Amino acid sequence: MKVVFRKHLQWVVCFAVIMLVGIYYAFIATDRYVSQANIVLRSPEVIPTGFSVSSILSGTSGSGDLLLLKDHLESVDMAIKLQEKLDLRQHYSQSSIDRIARLSDVNAPLEKFYRYLHERITIQFDDYAKVLRVRVEAYSPEMAQAIAQTLLEEGERHMNLMGKRLAEEQLKFIEVQVADMAQRVEDAREALLEYQDAHGLVSPTGTVEGIFTIISKLQAQLAVTESQRNALSTFQNPRSPEMQRLTSEIKALKSQITQEQAKLTMEHGNALNRVSAQYQTLEMQAKFALELYSHALIALETTRVEAARKLKQVSVLQYPTLPEFSTEPRRLHNWVVWSLMSVFFFAIVHLARAIIRDHRD
Repeated sequence: MKVVFRKHLQWVVCFAVIMLVGIYYAFIATDRYVSQANIVLRSPEVIPTGFSVSSILSGTSGSGDLLLLKDHLESVDMAIKLQEKLDLRQHYSQSSIDRIARLSDVNAPLEKFYRYLHERITIQFDDYAKVLRVRVEAYSPEMAQAIAQTLLEEGERHMNLMGKRLAEEQLKFIEVQVADMAQRVEDAREALLEYQDAHGLVSPTGTVEGIFTIISKLQAQLAVTESQRNALSTFQNPRSPEMQRLTSEIKALKSQITQEQAKLTMEHGNALNRVSAQYQTLEMQAKFALELYSHALIALETTRVEAARKLKQVSVLQYPTLPEFSTEPRRLHNWVVWSLMSVFFFAIVHLARAIIRDHRD
């Protein structure tokens, strides 16, 4: 009998393991209740061609945001928040829970508590449907649902805090730029007005154009008068009244033209051509500052709308369920798996022992 026992020791141990596992799942393992929820992230979508709040029409969801949310839900920070709100250490370390499944100590280190919690809370990302699937196991239906609900609430709050912080920083920067642009516009306008007052001209450019027009007319009139005098000189005496009149007109026209030209090219700093050039420079600076200010205002409005878009809303496809009966552990399934693994393992042990015996022989 002892020889037979030793010969088949591995199978005896295998049978004992299978029986112990069966006893554990049949009579000892504590029921666990599972609450599930499916969620997506939604945020307002901004129509690029509009810059008003009315352009916020529909919602969008991105894989990146969902992965960020998943990472936060699985983080140590979330474990700490769940402990603060629901006292999970006390729940998972109750003496009514079997020793294998419960948290070993209510004062267990954070790292151990986090690893244990990670076994009871599962967050899966469905890349095809762009959905997060939350699965929570607890030892009462109410606690399982409460954990899942807290995960959703804290996840939405965290995503909104991130978006709000980023949006506030962007808005603050744009508002500073808008204030600077407004000051530049005011300074440019003031410089333009001071220049106009200093030279007593509303529009130096218009004045220069007017002088050019006068000079052109005077030169045309001079050309006509000179042609008339030249025509008369062929048959009249230069001292004739008509010739003297034309000569006087020509002198007057030339004098007037010289005076008008002098206004444009004076050497003592008040030449209208220089005044006009400086005025045009100031006017261009004012227009450029105004254009920058307009773009800054558009950027500010766009950033405000973008800030609204960054606010995330957790849209619940399936609200956290309140379990009516326990679904974990899957007793028969787990027992069968353990049995097959045990048989497979001890079959390998048996084969190894047989090979060793053959080599010895």
